Amino acid sequence: MSTRLPGRSGVPNTNFDPSKQQRQVLDVLREEYQVNPRRIRDVTGLERQRVNDALNALENAGWVEKPARGLYRLVYDGDGHVEQEIHHVDRA
Repeated sequence: MSTRLPGRSGVPNTNFDPSKQQRQVLDVLREEYQVNPRRIRDVTGLERQRVNDALNALENAGWVEKPARGLYRLVYDGDGHVEQEIHHVDRA
């Protein structure tokens, strides 16, 4: 039997209302799409625990995902799902 945590089912909680600090974290993720907590602290000036709390709440709400240890990616920003476009430049 597996247990899923709320918000981690791949479906964002569209009723989630981010706090001011969570919005600051979202702003960094919107700009950079994928970041580590240190980068968020550098940009926002928030304390380590505040960034971690915000990331945990956003992850539980299904707005961010953690594809690797210490790395967070924006998947929903309150307006809709987020996708990153990747462009390949041939340098031949």
